[in-house]
Amino acid sequence: MSQQVAPRATGTTGTPRPPHKHALDVAHPPPGPGNTRAVLLPVAVVLLIGTVFVSVYLAAFHAPRPHQLRVGTTEIGTAQAHLNQDLERVAPGGFTVETYPDESAARDAVQDRKIYAAYLGDGKLLYGSANGAAVTATVTTAFGSVAHAEHHELAVEDVAPAAAGDTRGLSVFYAAFGLVLAGYLFGMTTYQLAPRLQYRWRMASLALFGIVGGLLIATIAGSTGFGALPGSFVPLVTVIALMGAAVGGTTMVLLRLFGSAGVSLASILMLILGNSSSGGIMPAAYLPGWLRPLSEILPVGVGVRAMQGLSRFQNDGLTRALVILPLWILGAALVLYLKDVYRSGTPAPERAAVPA
Repeated sequence: MSQQVAPRATGTTGTPRPPHKHALDVAHPPPGPGNTRAVLLPVAVVLLIGTVFVSVYLAAFHAPRPHQLRVGTTEIGTAQAHLNQDLERVAPGGFTVETYPDESAARDAVQDRKIYAAYLGDGKLLYGSANGAAVTATVTTAFGSVAHAEHHELAVEDVAPAAAGDTRGLSVFYAAFGLVLAGYLFGMTTYQLAPRLQYRWRMASLALFGIVGGLLIATIAGSTGFGALPGSFVPLVTVIALMGAAVGGTTMVLLRLFGSAGVSLASILMLILGNSSSGGIMPAAYLPGWLRPLSEILPVGVGVRAMQGLSRFQNDGLTRALVILPLWILGAALVLYLKDVYRSGTPAPERAAVPA
């Protein structure tokens, strides 16, 4: 009678091969005497992140002005030419004017957020306060000047109102920021708390984080909570869950690829660049040119636009979110598979029979 046992894997020289360890499995060395690098490196890294944060946020929000902000009008001919001239005088390069055949078409465009305001002539303006205080101030000031030039008093109609109590339109930004911060912390702590966790269980943990995070944020900020996100519950949960998983997965990838430096890279990419370009404070049209493209590709900007669209703008941005966010998640899962399973795996040891 014999018993099957599995010997330890061996290398080509016949010596036992140590079991695979993640890069984060290595034990910290015992405390030693200080040195210049140990003293200066933490200071340099933290101040670098702080400097990037201050620089990016000041560049984005210190003196914001619109760049080709989309607006519409039903005026044609000479009246539209005068409108373009007046807007250019008020804010050079600030607006792009699109023509609509009638008030109904212009109203639909504002409600779908194809444009941010529509001027109907004779001093009448359609706008959406759900776009935030900055947009409201911009369009009412600019078109107030236009109406004055036409010898009219500006008459405004809010056709896409903000959620009750959300007078500044910032609730979506704060809800998204909380989830992004949670995703960043999840991406770090999953390897710190469970460095040897198998790949499939780590992916299950990421999925669980996304789903539970989506349910919590949608419940707290949605119609059942503060009412800041009054959209349909299931689509909101889906978008928020995908955004959280995309941020968490990307943080995990940066940590696995770059070690401790990946923590800093993730904070810059997701917390600083992602949140500043998200459009949660003001639309991307107000951002510097180098920040604007990030709002279309980073998970935060894509998710925030869909959350706003589900809440106030006829599902604007939902399709983009349902395409781009899963791509971030799948990309992260693939990189982690290659890093933790495919390239780091060891061949299965041969099984030998020994007498009982």
